Amino acid sequence: MATVKNRKRQSGAPLHLGEGANPSSEVVHFGDGAALPLDSGASLTPFSVAYRSYGTLNEDKSNVVLVCHALTGDQYAANKHPVTGKPGWWETMIGPGKPVDTGKYFVLCANVLGGCMGSTGPSSTNPETGKPYGLAFPVITIGDMVRAQMRLLDHLGIDDVFCVIGGSMGGMQVLEMAANHKERVFSAIPIACAARHSSQNIAFHEVGRQAVMADPEWRGGRYLDEKTSPSKGLSVARMAAHITYLSDEALHRKFGRNLQDRSALTYGFDADFQVESYLRHQGSTFVDRFDANAYLYLTRAMDYFDLAADHGGNLAAAFKGTNSRFCIVSFTSDWLFPTEENRAVVQALNAVAANVSFVEIETDGGHDSFLLNEPELFETITGFLSSAARRRGLRFAEAADAVF
Repeated sequence: MATVKNRKRQSGAPLHLGEGANPSSEVVHFGDGAALPLDSGASLTPFSVAYRSYGTLNEDKSNVVLVCHALTGDQYAANKHPVTGKPGWWETMIGPGKPVDTGKYFVLCANVLGGCMGSTGPSSTNPETGKPYGLAFPVITIGDMVRAQMRLLDHLGIDDVFCVIGGSMGGMQVLEMAANHKERVFSAIPIACAARHSSQNIAFHEVGRQAVMADPEWRGGRYLDEKTSPSKGLSVARMAAHITYLSDEALHRKFGRNLQDRSALTYGFDADFQVESYLRHQGSTFVDRFDANAYLYLTRAMDYFDLAADHGGNLAAAFKGTNSRFCIVSFTSDWLFPTEENRAVVQALNAVAANVSFVEIETDGGHDSFLLNEPELFETITGFLSSAARRRGLRFAEAADAVF
């Protein structure tokens, strides 16, 4: 049986990044009779899914947009983050009059399984020990994340979604849902992603994981039990990953070789350059809102993602029989998930005569362009959703400037 709880955090109370410790989310708890089978062969019970919603659900529940977050994101897509106090990570995209218009659509965003903002993950309490799971938490996959979100939709009485949208790891979830839960997806917008993780991306993730595990405060994953934190290792992991989210052009435009708060080199190892100071800031602020073990588990889930693996390596077979409408979006300066990997998904969809559009957006913003103020991206999403809404027969549907 599933129950819903609204968690609120008292001012000044310490934040434990674990199950049930989120200030402004709904949390659905799935009890012992609702075990979640995992791709590893294990199962998870009990488990919880934390989520936020925006907008109003229409009478026949046909206007649902499911937003899937990226590796370091969470359910706070379009409201102030309760830990950092910063705007939601996709407030440029979601809200009244914005491309994902909350005046039209009911938007759901869930913290992924394995995360650290209320959904069950390695920092959650292991019911068998009464302590945080740590490395006793089972290894999860993108498929497991999506399966947990399907349980959330079931609990909310939502049979299918009008659209599922996300970038990066969120885009992987979009592809997984569109391929393996076809009957529940009317339209799909995977952005800046791929149907499998490349060896280069696996390599970058391994560097990050090793940085975390090399920190003596990691304590074999038991740092919560021992009341410490591998903050230095996690900070370095974040710094290394953040470089991959940007492009050389963006780094040069923002920082060049400018010095940080000084007029000359120090001939030492302090942050002489602005780019060094920027990365250190990214690392130090990240550890305040993210759990180190969750970082290990979520990067591993991305590494394992290979949509064609269960179809003899034939990606098109994964989409066979789909009736969903797709819009694939890539960015010219994204070297983490380059355009050719997005095109491979388009080609697979074309091979099964799927309804697919493809847009490559020219920008120097790098992989993180899907989070930035990119007018062409906004126009693309607005046009695609308007066209899909007309096909769906949603009453608010209106003529779109773009035709998909």
